[in-house]
Amino acid sequence: MRTAPSSLWHLVAVVPIPRRTVYNSSTVMKNHIPFAAACRTTAMGIMPHTDIDRALKLALSLDIPFWPQLPNTSFYEDMYVQASEGFPGITVDLENKKLHFDRTRFDADLGDYSERMNDPRNFELTRDYSAVFHRFLTLDLAKYVAIRGQYIGPVSFGFRVTDAENKPIIYDDGVRSLLFDFLQRKINVQLGQLRRKNPHAFIWLDEPGLGWVFSGLSGYDDVLAKREYHDFLDGIEGVKALHLCANVNLPYLLSMGINLLSFDAYQLELMPKGYAEAVAGFIRQGGVIAWGIVPTDSVSLGSETPESLFKRLADYWDVVARNAGLPAADIARQALIAPARCCLKNIGRVGAAGESGTCPAADASTEEERVVEKAFSYLASLSSLLRDSFRL
Repeated sequence: MRTAPSSLWHLVAVVPIPRRTVYNSSTVMKNHIPFAAACRTTAMGIMPHTDIDRALKLALSLDIPFWPQLPNTSFYEDMYVQASEGFPGITVDLENKKLHFDRTRFDADLGDYSERMNDPRNFELTRDYSAVFHRFLTLDLAKYVAIRGQYIGPVSFGFRVTDAENKPIIYDDGVRSLLFDFLQRKINVQLGQLRRKNPHAFIWLDEPGLGWVFSGLSGYDDVLAKREYHDFLDGIEGVKALHLCANVNLPYLLSMGINLLSFDAYQLELMPKGYAEAVAGFIRQGGVIAWGIVPTDSVSLGSETPESLFKRLADYWDVVARNAGLPAADIARQALIAPARCCLKNIGRVGAAGESGTCPAADASTEEERVVEKAFSYLASLSSLLRDSFRL
């Protein structure tokens, strides 16, 4: 493992964060959710749309709207690219749609970075990197119970971005330390911008990488990830929130020091009894779970109705109630309802997310947009069913 030269340590340790000694689901959470969840609706940030106005209209139709990330409009709208803006050693390759990290350039950039790092303006998401975000900030957002932003998390970014030797930068101690501090600053700056539009704004971190730390092939494991994430979240202002579309280990995620977890609940099919105590303990402490229960692939969505999804979710909550003694009504009060995941690739037609498709791009995009819009319509119906059933 490559470590940072001595010249880096004054930078990577600029914001010392106290180490915790206990990491478990009983850890007291700070900055509780400042709004009533009550089965309200929200959704993933990434959307397949190419029409910004259409995507914004759809996002604004939810109880807790968000600014959409639209990578089909520009590579700069990709969540990894947006997070990379301003990070030392990174270049954006628009032609090949890749991020390049150069360790030598990283070292050379550190001096300039150290001079800029205490100016919050250097951590803003600029118009070049997200026209959609800046359009969102022009809207009247004060009427909503809350609004939401998002950034890719440091674990996922660290696994995804590689150096010239194709080694993930998360394995480089010095680069990783700076990355955690860098993204912490960017998140807090974005949160400040969103709070000027709505005081209950919050940001969640997209972290599919937290599903990779359990791999025996990973040199960055679940124990180290949890320790560093607790430190990282300590420096995040407001609600500490995670989102995962990947396969999840709920007890592990709920012990990360978060207030809110969004996950693909549809994929569970059955709630494991072994998850019940962790879910109940998290909710009893005031935590909110965004249940991603509405599928966004055409095959699964075509076989479901709001009523069938209501039953699936009610069955999950019944397992928690029976095995951990937490009434389903209490779960509902601390629940948000969301799609299962984003829909950049309609897996009912063009293969799993991240795989190359077999349909023409235009047809795929049309289908993906249609499926997402149908899923959003199911959200509203399902939320209404839940709110009526639990008198919310």
